[in-house]
Amino acid sequence: MWTTSILHGFMSNLLLVGLIQAAPTCNTPSNRACWTSSTNIYTDYETTTPNTGVTKSFTLTITEADNFVGGDGHIKTKAMLINGPTLTADWGDTISVNVINNLRTNGTSIHWHGVRMLNNNINDGANGVTECPIPPGHSKTYTFLAQQYGTTWYHSHTSSQYANGVTGSIVINGPASLPYDIDLGPLHISDWYYGAADVIQRRVSDPNNPLIPGAPGAPPPSDNILFNGRNIDPSGAGGAYQTLTLTPGKRHLLRLINPSVENTYTVSLVGHSMTVIGTDFVPVNSITTNSIFMGIGQRYLVTIDASQPVGNYWFNVTFSNTGACGTSNNPHPAMIFKYTGAPNALPTSMGVAPDESLCADSLNYQPVVSRTAPLTNFSPVNNNLPVTFDVEPSLSKVFWKVNSSAMQIQWNKPTLQYVLEGNTSYPLSENILQVPTANIWSVWLIQNVSPVPHPMHLHGHDFLILGKSPALTNPFAGSPRPFNPASDTPSLQTTNPARRDVTMLPGFGWVVVAFKTDNPGAWLFHCHIAWHVSQGLSVQFLERLSSIPTSMNLNTITPNCQAWNAYYPTDLFQQADSGLKARD
Repeated sequence: MWTTSILHGFMSNLLLVGLIQAAPTCNTPSNRACWTSSTNIYTDYETTTPNTGVTKSFTLTITEADNFVGGDGHIKTKAMLINGPTLTADWGDTISVNVINNLRTNGTSIHWHGVRMLNNNINDGANGVTECPIPPGHSKTYTFLAQQYGTTWYHSHTSSQYANGVTGSIVINGPASLPYDIDLGPLHISDWYYGAADVIQRRVSDPNNPLIPGAPGAPPPSDNILFNGRNIDPSGAGGAYQTLTLTPGKRHLLRLINPSVENTYTVSLVGHSMTVIGTDFVPVNSITTNSIFMGIGQRYLVTIDASQPVGNYWFNVTFSNTGACGTSNNPHPAMIFKYTGAPNALPTSMGVAPDESLCADSLNYQPVVSRTAPLTNFSPVNNNLPVTFDVEPSLSKVFWKVNSSAMQIQWNKPTLQYVLEGNTSYPLSENILQVPTANIWSVWLIQNVSPVPHPMHLHGHDFLILGKSPALTNPFAGSPRPFNPASDTPSLQTTNPARRDVTMLPGFGWVVVAFKTDNPGAWLFHCHIAWHVSQGLSVQFLERLSSIPTSMNLNTITPNCQAWNAYYPTDLFQQADSGLKARD
């Protein structure tokens, strides 16, 4: 049951969204652009959201298992499992999720990736920033409005915990920019590791015992790639290929998600093209392609026409030849798309390898609802976030730093606790950047002083990608390419550029992003490679500090923090990394 304070806080959030009474949906296979009589694909969900009056309630229970037999038949040393189905709701519903922590010795928190959380930062699920971890034997209920629509995922935001399996999918039904007949649901394509996440993380972070000799900080290849939790075992006879069914003559909607720990990749379907109609939570004008690069955390809504001869077709995952953005012990991960009426047999054609991605996501996707971000507030000097890699032998650790600082949050005192207390003495290691002015475009330059590309994710906002440097063919032989204000500023696209919540920061390159300061809170901006964020590659945008206490009920974080602080002194595993994403 909601307490009065929680209900008051959530209702105050709803009053600040342009809610309109929802009517019966007009969304049909031949007219997916329509949703209700007053909302459609051209409705700006940041200002107008249907009011369904419906609350969709879910319970997620997190447990752990030793020597777990995974979906490829191979044993994983330590798994952390979540019982929940895909969380499914309609645009304008309220989503309520009770998370029960039945882990033995781990706290946890669940982040709802890409969900806007307008005036609802307290439900973002980033421990050490918006809440304390949920201690073992306790639970927490997260409540938020489905203000956007499309596909996303949820995951633990505690150390590298989600590498042990604490992830799931979210589908929010809404309009689309193309008609389709059949919704195939989400396709969760994730790297998978047979070792425990904390053990891998310690090796990745130890310069004295690196996984690759002479390369401190280098990650291991994944052991496999799972498609909705299943694949064959590339090293043995276990497991089975995942299969999805296509109906001949029909157009299918597929919801692609990359919830990986470290692997990025390109996906392609032999003999078929895919038409992209959504990137992350942003509807886009349709664009047809033979392959799609997917950074960690990115999602794509695509349509597939079942127009080929009845048969079985490989759906392939292909890694970049640069070796800079993920490798796997499964060199050719694949699943099967099977036409109704096809025999039960493996496909016979491997198809043609897709174009080399160079670890770069495309900026050619044009949002249906336009945004323009003026450069009035952009200073390449003051709004500059350099990303560096440092080895510190005295600490026997490696760090990824932003502005020369590796983030280190406090599980027992999240940023919102400071705000609740009126305490502005934030530790420098919290990497807090104040963004005080309301309703302006905040423009930031991120420069990568390393050869490794990074999938950068912002909480609480979609950002506009105004521009970035081209990807390198051989980043490990490259050198830094700093932003040149004189020549690069004029190249930035400010009118309706690509918009999403994850984009790739090129190796030895730069990216310029912009977000509107219309959502008070403490919002993380971090690399979504779990090993890297654990090593500190993150900052917090403390947005409109003075507005946070009146935008949400900060007192709701107190009970969980009290429970955590009572538990933590007896915890066998003390915080050993940034705390954000590898503990057993």
